Amino acid sequence: MMEPGLPSQDEPASWDELCDINLVPSELFFKFRKEIEGIRIGVNLEFYNAPINDVQTMLVLKPLSAERQWKFICKPIRQEIRIQSKKIPLTKFLNIQVGIGHNFKTNALAWQWKLNTCLGGDGISRIRNKTTLGLFPGLDFRFGWRADFVLPEVTGQVLP
Repeated sequence: MMEPGLPSQDEPASWDELCDINLVPSELFFKFRKEIEGIRIGVNLEFYNAPINDVQTMLVLKPLSAERQWKFICKPIRQEIRIQSKKIPLTKFLNIQVGIGHNFKTNALAWQWKLNTCLGGDGISRIRNKTTLGLFPGLDFRFGWRADFVLPEVTGQVLP
């Protein structure tokens, strides 16, 4: 028999045991930018932590106008070039991006599209976000993070 106020062996002792939240830094970008005659030229150094450790460099060209609809991306290490649209909102939390790219290693030309959202991903309950800090004119520091979470199982029963 259990004493009142003490949890049983089957019940978790606290909310910490019911919910599991894992906050992971997932990406770190250094973006060097220079504006020349209506075009922003950027050199990005991108370090990824999750799901695998990876480093990418990119040269990015995009117009500065408010009507900007595209950007040009060159990834010299991967030998790729791409013209990509800006993110087009479909709903409050869902965006689509389309583009065409060429890989010089494989000599392949391909249409690309990407649906993205800040909620969910990879079959895991996940929230993703990015934060950018302007360190000084021409250099931005951006870090991305994700929070994986598991919600507690809720069960119940109605008795007659």
